[in-house]
Amino acid sequence: MVEYSKVTEEILEELRHIVGAPNVATDADSLRKYSHDETPLTSGSPPEVVVKPGSTQEVAGILALANGRNIPVTFRGQGTGLSCGAVPLFGGIVVSFERMNKILEIDEENLMAVLEAGVVLLDFRQEVEKRGLFYPADPGERTSSIGGNVATNAGGMNGVRYGKTRDYVLGLEVVLPSGRIMMLGGKTVKRSMGYELMHLIIGSEGTLAAVTKVIVKLIKLPKIFMTLYVPFNDLQSAVTSVCEILRSRITPTAVEFVERDAILLAEQYLEKTMPHHDSDAYLIMRIEGDKEDDLYAEAEAISNICTKNNAVDVLVADTPDSQAKIWDIRSQFYEAVVKARVAELVDAAVPPARIAQFMRAVKEISKKRGMRIIGYGHAGDGNIHLHPLKDDLSQERWQQLLPEVMRDIYRTAVSFGGTVSGEHGIGSAKKPYMSIAVGETQMTLMREIKRLFDPNNILNPGKIFD
Repeated sequence: MVEYSKVTEEILEELRHIVGAPNVATDADSLRKYSHDETPLTSGSPPEVVVKPGSTQEVAGILALANGRNIPVTFRGQGTGLSCGAVPLFGGIVVSFERMNKILEIDEENLMAVLEAGVVLLDFRQEVEKRGLFYPADPGERTSSIGGNVATNAGGMNGVRYGKTRDYVLGLEVVLPSGRIMMLGGKTVKRSMGYELMHLIIGSEGTLAAVTKVIVKLIKLPKIFMTLYVPFNDLQSAVTSVCEILRSRITPTAVEFVERDAILLAEQYLEKTMPHHDSDAYLIMRIEGDKEDDLYAEAEAISNICTKNNAVDVLVADTPDSQAKIWDIRSQFYEAVVKARVAELVDAAVPPARIAQFMRAVKEISKKRGMRIIGYGHAGDGNIHLHPLKDDLSQERWQQLLPEVMRDIYRTAVSFGGTVSGEHGIGSAKKPYMSIAVGETQMTLMREIKRLFDPNNILNPGKIFD
């Protein structure tokens, strides 16, 4: 175990010199605020200081100081993560990118944008959409920052059609622990020049370097969107429909599945109702296009496939208000489950065709362990969010059962050809389960890469692996 140095008054004075005294916080409220993210049931330890740089050069100064004095550093965007990835474990310095929130360029000619790491995703999307452009990577939490999205290779509901954050990153400006600034990639769409270090940084959860700027590609904003809400009496029929839809070369923007229990919890929490809530399983699909006739033809083709697979009904929302109502409730499933009760979060992924089989296995785990588990997720790419619930279990029984349930679920996901995290990252919350999906050879290579980038292990220590 590395022995880290404490943040002394001398260090604080040097930090104030780098970023300005107003941007160095040591008060109890600030330290408490930056000691957690949105992960349920887990926490880190408070940092010793929160530093808010305003430029890449200031980030470089902070890291050079921390590296020379052996002080751990944790990077933080908006704190919306779900794996304790931006939560310090060893005190030290939290570097918050909230001041580095400028959209530096929207290059309409080349369909690209240059952003500082602290840009909020919602703000960026609204700005490019004013210009008829679209940034498709869409994690459910749109108040997240672009730097945090890069750190976890965030996915989301648009993944089935558009992929994940990695698919839209063309370049990164990063700062190594030594304070050296490096540009990876750039505005060229294609490159073939040896190892692609940029893609090592994407998804590395702040353990290799600080991301300070991001170059992303954009596409044309689709003109029309439509939402289909389809109840089924069983999840297998819903999953079969998804597979047939994709095989028919129809690619919806988003394909979500949800169990009835999650619908009911969301309705109760939000005091809103979905168009239908009496079936066992639901698909929520968004399609898009430029011509209304083409979109209605696509909706009809999807409807025919679902009806053939015993859909109870196919409800079509084609007005902005009716669609917003459905997607607003869907986007708050997580809050509806974890804010009003004690619940854990599982972020597993399996091959899409095996979702129903996996969910049946999860129900067997639930029955065997005596713990209710509800689920929903991205049917198009197999990313499943499960919530083991405490309900009426005693605290002692809950604490005893939960690790067993989590391991059972992750082992089952891997046995189906899946993995332990589809989009939220590992952080420290899922670190105990990493070895279930990743063999020792891969773990050794990852540790060696970490050692090469960060020989003193000051960057986000204790995350992903020990």
